[in-house]
Amino acid sequence: MEDQRGRFYYPYPENHRVRMYVRKVGDDICFRLWNADDPELWERHRWVPFDAIQEATAMYQGKGFDPAAAYDMRVATELLSEDC
Repeated sequence: MEDQRGRFYYPYPENHRVRMYVRKVGDDICFRLWNADDPELWERHRWVPFDAIQEATAMYQGKGFDPAAAYDMRVATELLSEDC
C-alpha cells in the first residue's frame, strides 16, 4: 500500500490505525512507524535502518513493544519490489 508518506504495511493487521512505512536508503531498508492515535510519533522517531532494528530485537526482553513483531523484512522487501 502507498499514501503521501510512502509505502507501508500494517504491522498488526487487526489494527489499521498503526502503519509501518518502508523505504530504501542506499543499500539499506529503513522503517518508520506511524500511529493515528499518537500523531507526534512520526516526528519523534525517524527512519530506522534494519541493522538497528536487529540490535533492538536482540535486546528485547519480552516486555512492551516487540520489534520482531512489528518490523518485517520479508514484507518490506516485497513491498519495495512492487511496481506501484
